[in-house]
Amino acid sequence: MDELFRALPALLKEMGDNESVREAVVFAAWRRAAGDGLREKAVPFRLYQKQLVVAVESEMWRRHLQQLSGQMIFKLNSLLGQALVTFIEFRVDEEAVETERAK
Repeated sequence: MDELFRALPALLKEMGDNESVREAVVFAAWRRAAGDGLREKAVPFRLYQKQLVVAVESEMWRRHLQQLSGQMIFKLNSLLGQALVTFIEFRVDEEAVETERAK
């Protein structure tokens, strides 16, 4: 799995300006950066330009993650090898989190 993440920057360069590939890669990087515990509380929902929307299960998680957003942006962009995310919006959407858990 580590080899796959090391290959992400090259994959992104090769794919050019493909929005769906960029979104999928950012979502994968989010899951990696979030770790096991956070993955069940917050799920990537949409990437628009360089703004990542993440669904969280409660207001408490939204407030907590907003405080950590700078660290999360740094982790994401480090994994991706470029600044693909400049802002993260956390939205309370328990249904989206539950749907992701069911997968």
